[in-house]
Amino acid sequence: MSAAQHLLAMGGDAVAFLGMGGYAAYVWPAYAVFFVVLIADSVAPRLRRRRILRELRGRLARQAARERRTTSATPSP
Repeated sequence: MSAAQHLLAMGGDAVAFLGMGGYAAYVWPAYAVFFVVLIADSVAPRLRRRRILRELRGRLARQAARERRTTSATPSP
């Protein structure tokens, strides 16, 4: 039975539905933990990608600067 069906079967008693038959102290924190993990699971790869791209840009900039120094330091024949 879905949540909407359960709510309708109880005659629309939302307080009783939210009380979860006395198990609300266990059910609602479980939902909260689930959604926190779900959000973290979707945000973490984006943050990691951003950090990796920033590190790669820095490496490429350092490598380009190093190559410019070595080419300008060697005399041309």
